[in-house]
Amino acid sequence: MTALLHSEALATVHHRFVEADGLRVFYREAGSPQAPVLLLLHGFPASSFQFRELIPRLASRFRVIAPDLPGFGFTEVPEERGYVYTFDALGRTLEAFVEQLGLTRYAMYFFDYGAPAGLRLALAHPRRITGIVSQNGNAYLEGLGDAWDPLRTYWAEPSAENRQVVNDNILNLEGIRWQYTHGVSDPQLIAQESYVLDTLLMERPGNRTIQLDLFLDYANNLELYPEFQAFFRRYRPPTLVIWGKHDPFFIPPGAWAYQRDNPEAVVELLDTGHFALETHASYIADRIHEVLGDTTRQSTYI
Repeated sequence: MTALLHSEALATVHHRFVEADGLRVFYREAGSPQAPVLLLLHGFPASSFQFRELIPRLASRFRVIAPDLPGFGFTEVPEERGYVYTFDALGRTLEAFVEQLGLTRYAMYFFDYGAPAGLRLALAHPRRITGIVSQNGNAYLEGLGDAWDPLRTYWAEPSAENRQVVNDNILNLEGIRWQYTHGVSDPQLIAQESYVLDTLLMERPGNRTIQLDLFLDYANNLELYPEFQAFFRRYRPPTLVIWGKHDPFFIPPGAWAYQRDNPEAVVELLDTGHFALETHASYIADRIHEVLGDTTRQSTYI
C-alpha cells in the first residue's frame, strides 16, 4: 500500500491533443507507455475532467487515457468537418482515436454516455477488450429510471415544444448541479468546479443544439442493447459494475443485469448518486486494481 500511494503521489498527467476523424481530440494521459491501457470514457455533461481524482490513483499500474468526446470538454470539431452528433459518430471518432494512438489492447471504464460510445468500439473490435468497468454505464432497458421520462416524451414526439422542455430542465446550471448532487448524503463533498465547468462549456455557441441532438439520438442506443449484451455473453471480459445506487437516471436493476450475461461480473452498489467519482474516487480506484489489475496485465500481452 505504501508503494502504491508513493506511485500515486508521483503520477504525472499529460494533457494532449491528437488529430483523429478530422477532429482535434483532447485527452489526458498518465502511466507508463508499456503498461496495460485503460480508457476512461466520460458521460454527459462532463468531460475527461471528471477523472481528475481517478487518473493518479490508476497510473501506478495502467497507462490511463481519457479523451473528451466530440461536443464535450476541449475536443475541437472544425465547422467544415460537418460533424453530425450521433452516438454512431461518437463511436467512430473513438475508434479513430485509438487507431491514431496505436492502441490494440485496452480495458474500458465507461460512465453514462461513455457506455454506448465505448460499447460500439467493443462491437467493432471485441478481441481488443481486456476488461470493463461500468460506473453507471447502462446497457439494459431495466436500468433506465424515471428521470428519463421527459426524454422518452421527446423521443416519441421530437417537437419543438418537447425539445424546449428538455433544454429548460437539463441544460442549465441548476439542472446540471442536480445531476451531481442528487442522492449524495453530503453535497459538500461535490466540488463546485465540476458542474460549473460543465455548464460553462455547455454555453459555447451551438453546443445546446449538439446536446439536444444527442438526447434525441440516445433512443438509438436502446436498439443496440441486445448487441451489447451478446458481446458480454460471448467474450465475458473481466467486469466490475460499480454504481451509485441513488442515480435517478441509471438505476440498480441495470447494474445487476450485467450478471445475466456475464455471471462472473462483480457488481457493487455505492451509497451515492450519478457521479460516483465525486464522492468515491479512491474506493473505486482500489476496486479497479483488485478486480482488473492482474487479469488486465496478463491478457494485454497475449
